[in-house]
Amino acid sequence: MTAAKTAAKEFPLQVNGARGEVALWIGDVPLVIAATMKGLAAVSTRLGCQSLADLFLRLSGTEVAATMAAISLLTVRGKSDDALDAFKLKHFPACAEAFAAALSHHFEGEPGNEKAAKE
Repeated sequence: MTAAKTAAKEFPLQVNGARGEVALWIGDVPLVIAATMKGLAAVSTRLGCQSLADLFLRLSGTEVAATMAAISLLTVRGKSDDALDAFKLKHFPACAEAFAAALSHHFEGEPGNEKAAKE
């Protein structure tokens, strides 16, 4: 499926952006990923990362092992095994963008917490 066809196709899975969930297409396979602490720890352990910065660089740098581990371990909805079977080099930009969006959720201020942030 081309990028234009994928963009035009309605995303069939529920995505909760407030929880940092991000939609991702790998070919015809829809996934919802989230950078949960459990998932990040599993990816970090699998890759032998020494820091969050190392993990971020490997995910945003579209390293093959990091991307495949993240697809497997950060997927919260969808069929990650089917996505891995469909995975090709052309999917790296979409994956890097989705991983960055999911990771950025940890660094954004949450609405309604301004008072707590000031304390």
